[in-house]
Amino acid sequence: MDSILVRGGGPLNGQIPIAGAKNACLALMPATLLSEEPLTLTNAPRLSDIKTMTELLRSLGSEVAMMQDGKTLAMSCHSEINTRAEYDIVRKMRASNLVLGPLLAREGVAEVSLPGGCAIGARPMDIHTDGLTLMGADIELRDGYLHAKAQGGRLKGAVIDFPFASVGATENIMMAATLAKGTTVINNAAREPEIVDLADCLRKMGAQIDGDGTSTITIQGVDRLGGATHPVVIDRIELGTYMLAPAFCGGEIECLGGRMDLLTSFCVKLDEAGIDVTETDKGLKVKRRTDEIKAINITTEPFPGFPTDLQAQMMAVLCTANGTSVLEEKIFENRFMHAPELVRMGAKIDVAGGTATVTGVNKLKGAPVMATDLRASISLILAGLGAEGETKVSRVYHLDRGYEKVVCKLQAVGAQIERISE
Repeated sequence: MDSILVRGGGPLNGQIPIAGAKNACLALMPATLLSEEPLTLTNAPRLSDIKTMTELLRSLGSEVAMMQDGKTLAMSCHSEINTRAEYDIVRKMRASNLVLGPLLAREGVAEVSLPGGCAIGARPMDIHTDGLTLMGADIELRDGYLHAKAQGGRLKGAVIDFPFASVGATENIMMAATLAKGTTVINNAAREPEIVDLADCLRKMGAQIDGDGTSTITIQGVDRLGGATHPVVIDRIELGTYMLAPAFCGGEIECLGGRMDLLTSFCVKLDEAGIDVTETDKGLKVKRRTDEIKAINITTEPFPGFPTDLQAQMMAVLCTANGTSVLEEKIFENRFMHAPELVRMGAKIDVAGGTATVTGVNKLKGAPVMATDLRASISLILAGLGAEGETKVSRVYHLDRGYEKVVCKLQAVGAQIERISE
């Protein structure tokens, strides 16, 4: 099993290219199930989760190929579709549930195993299935699979009121509604950039969608969708992660392709902490205003609030801030698993329920630590970059799910980091 060795202490300077968004690409790929014509995605990230979705789509009858540039996915689903998404593939990744809506929309039936993913808390499928039920689907859980069938063979438009703004459920219902008969209205819809990106792609395929980026999305169903070519939006979580590197280590990094509108709330908090973010013609430049970071308080919220996927990374940086910071996790109930590992490096963190209190220390010390999930992995690497001595991060297979060439990108800006096999 691989580990990552990090030797901290030096500033970071240079440029880091930001890849296409994992979460956007994973929602865009199942859209190929909605059409018999080709769907091409450019700026696709090279990640293990993308390979898992590729494996799943192929098992359903889609043709999926990564082109020679390594960033273009060519997909086609013109042949007969298999409507059963098997457990052996679905268990590897939460986003696998996004084939449910497209399969129901196109074929009128679907059997999808309950999904897996990072162990960061309960993410129930009820909100997905309740919405599809309102659209005329009969759904029951048997033997670990959701067995779904559209009454009369085709979904129907409906008014769906989500109890909370779920990104995955918004994506699933959006895709299902594109081929449903009539109009679907999603109230309390998620507003994330990945939702807007999916809507843009579906419109290129011929879908009639309005209101994406707001809390109410309206979809007028059509009889068929065509093909399209669509660039995947940049990964705002990768962007935010690398923006924090010079905040911890010093120096100045330009994140190529970065956009402030993707991380408005995050950038406000960086400013409060004493970190400058400047727009350039190539992206965003980031550096500390002073030698030390100021303590700040953070509450994770759905977009446009502070992203839960940047909470672990921000906690790592705040471990050496001047003062005491309070982080409230409002999205997932089990997302402070990185805290004990940071404590092993000398951090002072108290966790009580969904709140973590971080009292800044002068310096973290390198130590052997273990990654528990995707975002925890990168938070421990950031901590190692700013710590004294050597940090060994084990169980980094999580990292491969969400960060493309992380070692190479950090080495290019001066980090002492390497991946080792044991």
